[in-house]
Amino acid sequence: MRFFDIGVNLSSDQFAKDRADVVSRARIAGVENMLLIGSNIEDSRHAIALANEFSLVASAGIHPHDAKSANADFCQTIQSLSSHKEVVAIGECGLDYNRDFSPRDKQREVFAAQVALANKLNKPLYMHQRDAHHDFIAIVKEAKVPGVVHCFTDSEEALEAYLELGFYIGITGWLCDERRGDALRKLLPRIPLDKLLFETDAPYLLPRNIKPKPKSRRSEPLHIEYVVEQAAELYGLPTEDVANAAFANAHHLFGLELTKCD
Repeated sequence: MRFFDIGVNLSSDQFAKDRADVVSRARIAGVENMLLIGSNIEDSRHAIALANEFSLVASAGIHPHDAKSANADFCQTIQSLSSHKEVVAIGECGLDYNRDFSPRDKQREVFAAQVALANKLNKPLYMHQRDAHHDFIAIVKEAKVPGVVHCFTDSEEALEAYLELGFYIGITGWLCDERRGDALRKLLPRIPLDKLLFETDAPYLLPRNIKPKPKSRRSEPLHIEYVVEQAAELYGLPTEDVANAAFANAHHLFGLELTKCD
């Protein structure tokens, strides 16, 4: 099977000692590509450098948690970073009213600016939304580019709104959590296969269906297979079919050439 993990925080300190090994293990497990998430300016630079080092792709943007630190010329900086060949999306951007690490008005300002920048650059959006559905939709309606709602765990109303806007839906190991993932498992079959993407959000959200249970709670890109297997079971389809659909979707969204398997 071929996998594309569309959400990896490879710049995390949790990977500081063994990044090369993490990438190697993922490739052995069939993960052919990964999108390395940029969550602020410094992190985006790091993600781009790692993507260059390991022949992967990256995003560049400012997460709502970091919106408070965005300076007056942050959009120009993101635009400059986006000129790197590794950058295939703007983000991680969006709204997070769950933790409110940044003032909500600042979150909206920084998100709207990144949507406008994505429109200008004709790059897809890599988006985050927590407990901010209506304000999120009001801003993202202005998007003239495709995008993915990263780590979807929201309601049926939110799902339908995202699909109506043509967005892809990113599914993580949350799906495999027997308690927290129950609502998501019920909603999953409503996601058309041509709008489905998979991500580990590594080093977070370790799939809980891994057997035997790993000693470490750190998630890695190689674990994406367990998320895909859980999804395939819910769709009632062969795992390879679901993996292949998401693999093709990722290439389409990020404007990458889809090569045939040898």
